[in-house]
Amino acid sequence: RLERLDEFVSPERHWVERTLPPRDRVSFVFFAGNAHEESQPVHLLVADTGVCASRCAREFGNPCERFCPAGVYEMVDDGAGGRRLQINAANCVHCKACDIKDPYNIITWTTPEGGSGPNYHSL
Repeated sequence: RLERLDEFVSPERHWVERTLPPRDRVSFVFFAGNAHEESQPVHLLVADTGVCASRCAREFGNPCERFCPAGVYEMVDDGAGGRRLQINAANCVHCKACDIKDPYNIITWTTPEGGSGPNYHSL
């Protein structure tokens, strides 16, 4: 269950500080061996992107930017002083976290055409 921002209480942190430099999410997409056809239709559909820029940003702080392990969902400047949702579908590693964790159930994940996607090695 996602907590609303106005209800969130930060937990105490009890762990050793990490000294290795973290890698960004897009680096992990490379390690997944993602392959896709540039001409195939986008397999991630958002019913109303206006909800992302207004209501979801206010109530939950756009969790799709954090729960997607591949950084597919990104809130970017729209050029008019606002923000809009940008979908980087080519980065998708087909985990379906967006379909499961979306607080408004407006993201629909469908099977991509052509059998493309991650090709994990040595698992």
